[in-house]
Formats: sequence, C-alpha cells, structure tokens
Amino acid sequence: MNQVVIIGCGVVGGAIAYELSRVPGLKIALLDEKVPASGSTGAALGVLMGAISHKIKGRAWQLRQASLERYETLIPELESLTGMQIPFNRQGIVMLRLAGEELERWEKLREIRRSQGWELEIWDLTRLQAKCPQIQSEEIIGAVYSPCDRQVNPTTLTQALVAGASRNGVNCHFGVKIQKIAITDPDGSNMRRCDRVYIEDEALDVDWLVIAAGLGSTPLTASLTKSVDVRPVLGQALQLKLNKPLGNPDFQPVITGDDLHIVPIDNGEYWVGATVEFPDETGEVIAKPAALEKVRQVAISFCPTLAEAKIVRTWFGKRPRPEGEPAPIIGQLPGYGNVLLATGHYRNGVLLAPATALAIRETICKQ
Repeated sequence: MNQVVIIGCGVVGGAIAYELSRVPGLKIALLDEKVPASGSTGAALGVLMGAISHKIKGRAWQLRQASLERYETLIPELESLTGMQIPFNRQGIVMLRLAGEELERWEKLREIRRSQGWELEIWDLTRLQAKCPQIQSEEIIGAVYSPCDRQVNPTTLTQALVAGASRNGVNCHFGVKIQKIAITDPDGSNMRRCDRVYIEDEALDVDWLVIAAGLGSTPLTASLTKSVDVRPVLGQALQLKLNKPLGNPDFQPVITGDDLHIVPIDNGEYWVGATVEFPDETGEVIAKPAALEKVRQVAISFCPTLAEAKIVRTWFGKRPRPEGEPAPIIGQLPGYGNVLLATGHYRNGVLLAPATALAIRETICKQ
C-alpha cells in the first residue's frame, strides 16, 4: 500500500485526509500537534464566497468552482457517514452595494456567471429592504444576491471530516510533535525524498508527505531546507445575541459589505467579522481592541438593530498568508519528489479546502 502522511489538521488537512480515505490502496496517517481545527480554522467564519467573487477565470475561479460543487455533495455525504449535523447555510450571500459603486461591473459579472451556470441577482434598494428589512443605511444603494454561495461552521466541518476519514481507516495522531523527518537523495539527482516521519516513539514510513500545516508549514519546510514563507495576518471577530432574528426569520443569508460579514448562527445569534491586521516591523501581530470595535460599529451602521445585541464572545486567529506568491500554495515542494504542499490559503481556507483536497488526491493518484 502507498503510505501517505498528512501534517496539519485544520479544515484543509481534514479535507485531504477524507478525500484520500476514499481512494483504495492508500494507508493514511493524519498528524497534528493539537486537536483538529485549533488553528486558523477554528477562528474562521466559514463564508464561502465563490460565485459572488470577482474571480472569473484561471486557477482562482477553478478552485472556487470545484469547491462549491463538491460542498453540495460533501456535506450530506459526511452527515450520512458520521451521523453528525453540520451547520450549512444554503440561503446564499447578500453583498451590499455602497454609494458610488459602479453597477456595470456587477452586471458584467452576472452575465459571466450565467454563462458558467451560476446565478446572481441584482437588487435595487426597494428589493433589498423587502428581502432584508434589517438593513437600514444611507450608504447602501442596493445589493447583489448569490443564491448558490454558502456558509459552513468550520470547526464542526473539520470534526466531521476527521470522523469520516477515521471511519474510512485513516490513523489519526493528535497532540503529537514531529521529532524528525528523514530525507534521502536516492539517485544523486538532487531530487530528494522524505522516507520517514518520526513522532515521539513511532516512525511512520512515507511514500507521500503532505504539508497542510498553515503557519506551521514554514518551520516544517525549513527543516527540509526548502523554506516556504507563510506569515500571519490576524483576524478578530465577535458573536452577538439578539432576542429574535434580524429581519425575516425565514430568510437568513450571510450579509456582507465593505469587507465585513454578518453571519446568522441560530436563535438570534450572529458572528460578525473580521478584522485584517498585518504584522508590525518585528513580525509580531497583536489583536487590537479598537480594530474589533470598528468592525462592530460598521455592522451597526448597516444594521442598526445590532446596537442592542449582547456580545457573547470575541476571538481571534492568525491566517496563513504566503509572502511573495499567490495564495494558496498547492503542489510539489521544489527539490522533492514526494512532498506536497497544501498551505497558505490566507482568508479562503474553508472555501478552498474541498478543491485543495481534490487537487492533492489527483496528484497522488496520477503517480
């Protein structure tokens, strides 16, 4: 059997483990220093902006399209296999249009999406307020509605991916540290191989090593002398609670605008976020309370009822952003014949996890 070791169990690593577990002839180990979804995945809002994104061609759109299509089958598949309920909002995304924003670019995108088999609706202010009466702002002139885009709970999704992978025979090792990665250069061609991964008292033989460790990918690749530069960008979010749902209780899509998301959870609770905070000159990134309060105030400016909401909790996470190359990094580690990278997804880890997993599966199955 081909032996695959996956390092990192956020949503990307979990998705890879699950997709590979469906391939006969693979023996798979999934490793993480912590529990699943304890890094950037656990802090994500899970907003899947595919059709409503302005990415229309090339890899950026192909990954989004592949993920959106896979999500429609993946969620029921996992729920059936594991018995878990995965919160998955199928009511779409409403993108608010602000004053001064050109309508022409949205009309053009609507036609492109229609030719690709996806629908977008352009709403004037009257239609927006009829559908989402909670939106009350002089800055807003209308909206674009994407009924095909989704939102998913990233932590529950990752847990379900791991449970499904485990049921399919994946060996999970959580709370373990990588002690050493053994490397050889079998034919002297400078195309090296990873032969074995050592974790505490165990050695795992390797035919394929997949590094899906987010920010941990930098030290891991540095140990292979092929360092990939992935840097943290901090994001803060908060959970608000109202006595009843905003607007129409039977229509609770994600509301997004000015790079802010208002995500319905359940029973009048909403996630709101997130900030985008870059490292300082020393490379440190520290959560700033003022930045989170600004996010809350923007949400209130769109939806004044949120001023009455109680803050249930706040949190932050560090997103992995590649330095000097586009996000995400998916493919072979230079100089290695059997090491694959699936990292640096920045703000789109949850969105692109299924497509990333399919790409890794295709590479392994080809060879």
